[in-house]
Amino acid sequence: MKRIIAAVCSFFIIFFASCSGKDIKNNEFLFGFVSEPSTFDPISPASTADGRSILFNIFEGLVKPDTTGDLKPCLAQSWTIDEDLLAYNFTLREGVLFHDGSPLVSADVKFSFDTAVASGFSGLDNIKEVLTEGNNRVRLVLKNPDPEFLPYITLGIVKNGNNDREKNICGTGPFSFESYTTQRRLVLKRFDNYWHEKKASLEKVIIVFFENYDALMTALQSESISGSRVTGSMAALLDQKRFDFVSSYSASVQLLALNNAFPPLDDVRVRRAINYGIDIKNIIDTAFFGAGVPSGSPIIPGLSLYYDNSLVYDYNPDLARSLLKQAGFDGEINDFSLEITVPSNYAMHVDTAQVIANQLEKIGVSVNIRLVDWNTWLSDTYQGRNYQSTIISLDSPNVSPRSYLSRYNSQRSNNFINFKNDEFDRVYSLALVEPDEKRRINYYKNAQRIIAESAASVYIQDIFYFMTLKAGQYSGVLNYPLYVIDFASIHRINQN
Repeated sequence: MKRIIAAVCSFFIIFFASCSGKDIKNNEFLFGFVSEPSTFDPISPASTADGRSILFNIFEGLVKPDTTGDLKPCLAQSWTIDEDLLAYNFTLREGVLFHDGSPLVSADVKFSFDTAVASGFSGLDNIKEVLTEGNNRVRLVLKNPDPEFLPYITLGIVKNGNNDREKNICGTGPFSFESYTTQRRLVLKRFDNYWHEKKASLEKVIIVFFENYDALMTALQSESISGSRVTGSMAALLDQKRFDFVSSYSASVQLLALNNAFPPLDDVRVRRAINYGIDIKNIIDTAFFGAGVPSGSPIIPGLSLYYDNSLVYDYNPDLARSLLKQAGFDGEINDFSLEITVPSNYAMHVDTAQVIANQLEKIGVSVNIRLVDWNTWLSDTYQGRNYQSTIISLDSPNVSPRSYLSRYNSQRSNNFINFKNDEFDRVYSLALVEPDEKRRINYYKNAQRIIAESAASVYIQDIFYFMTLKAGQYSGVLNYPLYVIDFASIHRINQN
């Protein structure tokens, strides 16, 4: 899909005139973003995917996933799990320092988890109490047995008593917070006292925020920034000789979220009609240059052990029209209008909405695309649930199917699509406490099937991204089954 790259506003022209590609210091890395973190607090439920991808470099948990999704020791050097699955016991690593130079102790871990539980942080509601023994042992006691609790121990640890975490941004990660200018840039500085023997190579990471992807693309083409992460359609617009492209999945599910409480979307026949009326392969081919993996599930395909690949709705416009007529709509006269709210700063979601609008018109559904800024989307659409449908990508902060499925539980505060299904709630609750892995996997797959049969939303794809870097200058990009960017792994090829 050809897109016209608009001229960047005068602010960005002035800002980047003073730091052109030739002037970027050897060990500074300028990375483009189109959305800013909603919070710098790693234990805030308000954190978004883009924000978590940045905070991954500042804060660390007791355990940390590797590039395969396996959980490895991080701030905890070892752990044991009680036989009854009611407690997880951790021994902290020696020699870990916070960015202010103070040592990590068990009181920091207790404060972090106690605060996260009190704030309603996703996945931690099963914690009964956090106990400490000395300065280096922590015991997490659960209300109910949980065989799959370890992925939630990736929670970023903050200092004991730090109640002003938006201003006092202090973690243990490979980069420390240096400065932040709203709507302009965030500066991270290498933490030279990082506990790991392998320190970050880059001295500074300067995250530059752009109003939209047009401005970001202009900065890439002018080499005013070192790199960014773009979709296939954007990568196709760049000179392949001037850039290196490292492919990765977003580790999130792009979907057309349907508000199940908003008539006529409260009728399952209407939701199924929309699913049958959307050609997912055409979306990927048209808006993403064929780079993407179709998904009929709220779980990413990358979690292959749990993912059910049989749930994608086949494109069937005739069946879609028939279902709409059964629901009382005559598909020939366009008496059903669907509003799709889209955050305007995400070009790939806007492009997807345009393709969907053209497809749904063929089954008699007229579509109105409503563009809103990111803050409005967060407050009105996600938190206020004041929308009919929306296009967004939903990620997980943990390598766990539970994180993707939990938002469909009828009692969850983040169930922003207003999905309610008693059988789903029952099956999901059984999965949470099932110690046998095979049976637990079956429960998770059954939960996915219930969501698909209910046509809760339209699950489109795990978007294929390209880490786009100046040709021949950078290496070491690592991909995780999480939506994160590991700046500590990136290094200059030539640092002369």
